[in-house]
Amino acid sequence: MPEALGTLPEPARAMPVAAEADVCVVGGSCTGVFAAVRAARMGASVVLVEKTNCFGGMATNGLVLIWHSLLDTEHRARIIAGLTGEVIERLDMRGAVEKKSGSHDLAFLLNTEELKIELDALIIEHRILPMLHTLGCAPLMDNGRIRAVAVENKDGRAAVTAKVFVDATGDGDIAVRAGVPCVAKKHLQPPTMCAKILGFRRNGVNFGELYRQHAAEFGLERDSGWDCPVPGLPGISMAAQTHVFGINAASASDLTRGEMEGRRQIRAIMDMLRKYGGGDPPVLVQLASALGVRDTRTLRAAYCLTEEDVLNGVRFHDAVANGSYRVDVHAPDGGGFLFKYLDGRLLWVHHEGCREGRWRPETDRNPTFYQIPYRCLFHPSVPNLLFAGRCICADEGAFGAIRVMVNANQTGEAAGTAAAIASRSGKNVQDVDPRSLREALAEGGSVIL
Repeated sequence: MPEALGTLPEPARAMPVAAEADVCVVGGSCTGVFAAVRAARMGASVVLVEKTNCFGGMATNGLVLIWHSLLDTEHRARIIAGLTGEVIERLDMRGAVEKKSGSHDLAFLLNTEELKIELDALIIEHRILPMLHTLGCAPLMDNGRIRAVAVENKDGRAAVTAKVFVDATGDGDIAVRAGVPCVAKKHLQPPTMCAKILGFRRNGVNFGELYRQHAAEFGLERDSGWDCPVPGLPGISMAAQTHVFGINAASASDLTRGEMEGRRQIRAIMDMLRKYGGGDPPVLVQLASALGVRDTRTLRAAYCLTEEDVLNGVRFHDAVANGSYRVDVHAPDGGGFLFKYLDGRLLWVHHEGCREGRWRPETDRNPTFYQIPYRCLFHPSVPNLLFAGRCICADEGAFGAIRVMVNANQTGEAAGTAAAIASRSGKNVQDVDPRSLREALAEGGSVIL
């Protein structure tokens, strides 16, 4: 936040209580929706607060249409199921998902417009109280516990009370304001503005080479990115080719600058393609309604997942999620990507090409998946708060693996299930029995190993 120009007194006032529930989830990404659904399936009454006009987060507002593999690294054993698998099946019934196989990069391409409607349906089916266009502003504390969350929407300022709260904001907004400390990071992975473009790959254009030759002319930095087809829309690509460097999207001023710079970058790409792409000019079909934020705050928790844990496939007695996506760290400048795989391979991708190597010597056997423990989802200082998604406690390397949606979704399911157990039993979240939690997740369809 920029330095204040001064202060103004705000008159004290009593807030109306807009809703009461067993569990309140703040943040309506797929992670938040899945937390709410799992809590509701456990018998809890649930309120779901979301600041935008739809649910789905980066998958919908950010246009990020890829979900990664639900299998281990050998593509043999199923390690992820639960609501991620259920939603894929529901979308598949409407022809709204394209399945890939044998790829470390992607497994499912989603029609994210259909996903918006599917998430609405899940919320209605489970009688969750949704609050769209509603900002979760601040926790109201009482003896170290969150008594309510102040929210703001068209009806004004009000409070949502609950027994247990789940912060699924991505940035840990509620947790930080409740006093949960953050992890100090050396750098943040930069965000990307995504867009759907008709004719992006028209005429066999090598976009990487085009970018290297002409980026400076259009005010673009050295960078590299990716794109993929949009299912059911021939000729249209979802392009994520640039980064917005040097911002922290947990800062209001930086986020504003990042949104505008991201859109400028898309226009620069379009102008480059129009001038040098040849043939029919491309058409900008859709801009993401939100900057694709990868990394802001990481909250401290009872345990910090490490890169060593991930790359060595460490097993945890309180594991609530499994993953096989590689460690994927975007450089803070220059557009580089560092990939580390569980089999010891290393790949460095940057604007001038790729370099392969190894982060460890070859071995006879390699781990085929890693795990996320429940202890990464809470800090004992706030005993009725859980967090889920990309703000959970992990070091920079581990974060590079667990930040993707199929992993974040599982943390939402775990947080929602644990919140329902804590609400029903009257326990603090740190006192929820991991064995009971794992049993409840398994009964609800999760793969528990």
